[in-house]
Amino acid sequence: MTGAMLLLLVPGPAVLYITSRSIGLGRAAGLVSAMGIAVGTLFHVAAATLGLSALLVSSAAAFQIVKYAGAAYLIYLGIRTLRGGDAPALDPSRERISLRRVFGQGVLVNLLNPKTALFFLAFLPQFVDPSRGHATLQIFELGVLFALMGWMSDSIWATIAGTFGTRLRGNARLRGAQRKVSGGVLIALGLASAFSGARAK
Repeated sequence: MTGAMLLLLVPGPAVLYITSRSIGLGRAAGLVSAMGIAVGTLFHVAAATLGLSALLVSSAAAFQIVKYAGAAYLIYLGIRTLRGGDAPALDPSRERISLRRVFGQGVLVNLLNPKTALFFLAFLPQFVDPSRGHATLQIFELGVLFALMGWMSDSIWATIAGTFGTRLRGNARLRGAQRKVSGGVLIALGLASAFSGARAK
């Protein structure tokens, strides 16, 4: 899985999303976001194993719908962040609800990324060895391993960004700038996703 490790070391859209949440909402929110992204990845793994991802990428209309829905959701999260709608509450019970919401957002962000489905369809089969047993089971096992590796890598990014974000939030003058940067990153990710090139075949 050397290739997978190299891919994980290069920050991508998921890392940018997680670090923006970690800086904007705190280390706990970043770690929860990383877990949500990992769970979303597991859904993609299951879909690839069952052949559902192939159906998605074979339909141009379905691919575009999912892509634009994901882009719109990222832009929505960015606007909420800019307006302060995702600011963590001081009440502990409300904070737990907020973290559950952040987890759900992470899952949804990854589920609405059709490029993840494309990745698994193109990447995982390269490591399947027919002599080692059923190909479908191998794809599932490799996908789960990749999801776990991604979760560990993303959690490191979340921890680092959360530590940096704590210092920013400790400065009243920098809090507004930090919120604008976090929201701007989410909006930029959404726009980049919406205007990305046509799907690969």
